[in-house]
Amino acid sequence: MNRILLSVLAFFLIANNSFGQAEKNKEYKIRTVGFYNLENLFDTINDLETNYQANPMFEVKGDKSKVYWEKINNMAKVISEIGVKDAHSSPAIVGVVEIENKEVLEDLINSKHLKDDHYDIIHYHSPDKRGIDVGMIYQKRYFKPVSHESFELKLYNDEGERIFTRDQLLVSGYLDDELVHIIVNHWPSRRGGEAKSRPLREKAAALNMTIIDKIRETEPNAKIITMGDLNDDPINTSVKKVLNAKGKKKQVEEGDIYNPFEEMFRRGLSTLGYRDNINLFDQILFTSPFMAEDYSTYQFYKAGIFNPRYLTSKKGRYKGYPFRSFSYGKFTGGYSDHYPTYIYLIKEK
Repeated sequence: MNRILLSVLAFFLIANNSFGQAEKNKEYKIRTVGFYNLENLFDTINDLETNYQANPMFEVKGDKSKVYWEKINNMAKVISEIGVKDAHSSPAIVGVVEIENKEVLEDLINSKHLKDDHYDIIHYHSPDKRGIDVGMIYQKRYFKPVSHESFELKLYNDEGERIFTRDQLLVSGYLDDELVHIIVNHWPSRRGGEAKSRPLREKAAALNMTIIDKIRETEPNAKIITMGDLNDDPINTSVKKVLNAKGKKKQVEEGDIYNPFEEMFRRGLSTLGYRDNINLFDQILFTSPFMAEDYSTYQFYKAGIFNPRYLTSKKGRYKGYPFRSFSYGKFTGGYSDHYPTYIYLIKEK
């Protein structure tokens, strides 16, 4: 009997090892999809149509042009390194927020760190009162957009006055030869307190679901990625109840949305520090068709927070937080007050 059990055990060990070796021998395409809050990427031009007083460049003393180009190159350096370790390329797609206009994105993609990757831009002006927009950059060799649309988030205060905030950007296109849909978000902030501002983010999440439902009307099994600075953590009601996002793979059923950043948050990981709290506002979620076991199409592989040591403050008030660009009206030489996030999508070659 003991000999039989040992033989069975040996068979399974050999079989499992062979399977593992076979998987290792397969070759996969890896594409990185990222998100980055660029922390007030404004230019040095006084735009009278926006709230230029929100532009930190006008608080900077000295050579504003020099500061601007250093900020551009810092942002581009970070983007160029996201996912390189495994994908051996900068991201195929990056959603970006806290940008002033299309021109700053043009300067970004033409900088020394990104120009050889031949990125292109999708951008709309948002009605945000601070004059900041959302946008997307993509490598033309990997992604081919076929349509894009801006969805206005209409909010009102208790007096019935309009609250002007960022729109939500939908971009549909082919990642290599596969149709995917990307939604880029920057939900209302927590100014005035989390409880008071919570309904605004819940309405932002509801608009997100409206966009997702619109896509599914003609494409029920659509591969949809929604990403952004949600100004909420993965466990807040906007994400857990309105989006009904699942935080564990085993919970995900057909039609569900999966949030790989919920587990990271529960483990204590973060993308920013806000009012001495540790938060993970920067998230990338996606629909269940990205979680099939058939790797003949792009599937989710893993998610991450890109936080190399140089992106973290080493001293001062913000020690241990992301190394921000602006503080008390001065340019710090840093990057952003948020870490970027990313997911890997893979499929068999």
